[in-house]
Amino acid sequence: MISAALSHIESIIGGELPATYRRFLADEVGDNDPCEITTVHGDSVYLYSYHHIIERNQTYKIQDAEPHVLLIGQDGNIGYFIRLGHNEAIYSVDLGALGCLEMDEEAKNIYLLRA
Repeated sequence: MISAALSHIESIIGGELPATYRRFLADEVGDNDPCEITTVHGDSVYLYSYHHIIERNQTYKIQDAEPHVLLIGQDGNIGYFIRLGHNEAIYSVDLGALGCLEMDEEAKNIYLLRA
């Protein structure tokens, strides 16, 4: 079921989710509500479950500003993103500056984001 949901997300966003992120959603988040993690920098980030990803990306019009990224979580106004395709890194930027400022790399992959 989760695999089908992730494939559905990919068809809507028109890109492939990185393999490590797909595994994280399937194994760590599953059908749960957004999960909270503490990052290696001490920030509290709410990572969306696959149920919420499309809605959050549409709400913030993410693909209008950055067509090749996906909003996967938030810490207040700071959005956490992955790039579609094979890049596993996690990035962040203020949601109000999306498309204007360069994103900061937070971790090499989703598993390395948390403390």
